[in-house]
Amino acid sequence: MSTMSLEKPSVTLPGTVEKIIKPPVPSMPEKAQISVEGADDLYKEIRLENSLVNEKGEPVKLKEGAKVEVTLEADPKDTAPATHGAAPTK
Repeated sequence: MSTMSLEKPSVTLPGTVEKIIKPPVPSMPEKAQISVEGADDLYKEIRLENSLVNEKGEPVKLKEGAKVEVTLEADPKDTAPATHGAAPTK
């Protein structure tokens, strides 16, 4: 009997928190702007809510200049075989 891997296809890219963006209204969340290495110049910056949870389950947030990893993963049914070029590294 063969077993299928349950791991989703993914790629992980290094990134850096470029800046922390304070909300225009105090009730809105703070944002972290992250520059993703290896992305096209026009699309390398993403902004996400600056809210994470540490290993103890406590809320934490990113600091400006922090080195991060950005992982993109997809369900196997939403991918197709690559037709050319090198495969991305994990």
